[in-house]
Amino acid sequence: MTPLIQIRAATPEDAERVGELAREFANYLRELGDHSEFRFDAVAYRRDGFGPGAAFAGLIAEIGGRVVGYLLYHPGYDTDGAQRLLHVVDLYVEKPSRGRGVGRELMRAAAEVGRHQGASAMMWSVYPRNHQAKLFYEQLGGRPTRDLDFMYLEI
Repeated sequence: MTPLIQIRAATPEDAERVGELAREFANYLRELGDHSEFRFDAVAYRRDGFGPGAAFAGLIAEIGGRVVGYLLYHPGYDTDGAQRLLHVVDLYVEKPSRGRGVGRELMRAAAEVGRHQGASAMMWSVYPRNHQAKLFYEQLGGRPTRDLDFMYLEI
């Protein structure tokens, strides 16, 4: 019998574990060929995720009281569709806990948060070589956006 997956709001006390998981995520993406700097860590999590003007909020997945995954998000808006969005900026589940429904539960909870905030859709990006993630999102009903390219500019 699979232990119950608990999803809850992320707190500052989760910083060290989220930082560990973020390092695992960065290493996984590096293995796929992503050469980003991956600066997100426990310090950035605490600094940017809490207090007035927080840049993101998050959800934590636990099994048996142990943090096994996280999802970070922020609200967004699509002027073309005149609709609120929930933008998922990070989703990671530790390798031993994959295939147990943790990612699915995190995405389900994020959709619930989005609906509560008035969003009618969720958006996220996927590293092109992360075929495992693409398959996971497609199984949830996610579709690639073919008519948009993400752009980036340092300011």
